[in-house]
Amino acid sequence: MKRILHVTGTMNRAGAETMLMNIYREIDRKKYQFDFVVFTSVKSDFEDEIKSLGGKIYVINEKNAIKRFLKLRKLLSDHKEYQVVHCHTNFSNAFHLLSARLAKVKKRIAHSHNTTDKSRNVFVSFFYHKIAKAFINGLSTHYVSCGKEASKLLFYKNKSVLVIPNSVDVYKLADYGESSKNYINNLFNLTNEQLKIIQVGRLQPEKNHLFSIEIAKELRESNVDFRMFFLGVGLLESKLKEKVKEYGLEKIVSFLGIREDVPQFMGGADIMLLPSFYEGFPVVLVESQAVGVPSLISNMISSEVDLGSKTIHFEEIKDSYIWSEKIKEIVALPETDKKERIESIVEKGFDIKTNAKSLIEFYNLN
Repeated sequence: MKRILHVTGTMNRAGAETMLMNIYREIDRKKYQFDFVVFTSVKSDFEDEIKSLGGKIYVINEKNAIKRFLKLRKLLSDHKEYQVVHCHTNFSNAFHLLSARLAKVKKRIAHSHNTTDKSRNVFVSFFYHKIAKAFINGLSTHYVSCGKEASKLLFYKNKSVLVIPNSVDVYKLADYGESSKNYINNLFNLTNEQLKIIQVGRLQPEKNHLFSIEIAKELRESNVDFRMFFLGVGLLESKLKEKVKEYGLEKIVSFLGIREDVPQFMGGADIMLLPSFYEGFPVVLVESQAVGVPSLISNMISSEVDLGSKTIHFEEIKDSYIWSEKIKEIVALPETDKKERIESIVEKGFDIKTNAKSLIEFYNLN
């Protein structure tokens, strides 16, 4: 059995981690196993499932980058069975790849999951990114990304990059689009006449939930009968709840935390919002297109995310009133055809079975 070590930081229900788990569930685990390095002692959302599938989780609970680097190097030096290390932590990949290089790991893979990185101020970012990118390209033996735009963020033009789209079980999700029409209605005692809006993702600045709350305010002022649901947790939860309270939207906007029934919520929603400032290739948009729920999303997100499902609608994140009006237009459109959606998504390479096979073949390359 070949064991592959993934350096992820966390294994929570976020885009990159969800994609990784989708692949993990599909591989032949008698021949290959995935293990994970996380940088927090807080239990990960996927921890129990990982262990049930035979995987291991190594915790390096260090905020200091140097201490983290040293502990990862020691881990890899002590566990020579890991000859493939796959890093998923954006520009921080540089530190982890150096640990792997010094531990003499043969195959060191850098994976780019985002199209931009705004985690630091502009001045610091410019120099940090330049240096980190040089290290990543110098220390990696192989390169993976979720799309062409994400490749540009971390890798030089001369690098050969395997593009693994953020794949899903298309057929299973498409069925939810039919079977879960009344899911939200039944959970919250709502009617078909009430508009149901969802946003799926971490409550982090880049996801721009504050803008969604502004949209909710506009919809209420135009007397729309609706409910808005945020599925996810994050640093901004308290701030967002304060804004909801300030606007008197407590009975309209709900915070539902981490959910295992996201596909069912998609099936029961009238529209999904994603007004993000930046994204890589969000798994949630692949899922939503398979389910068939219309999505109104920021034009800061790459047009690559439109898989021909006829459910994706782009808009500038400048005016919440415009978004509120756009929502009314979109929900009035006829439903898309299930068969056509499936064919388009599969044709564009987003079927999980195909991509799981491609990644395993990639691990076996010299």
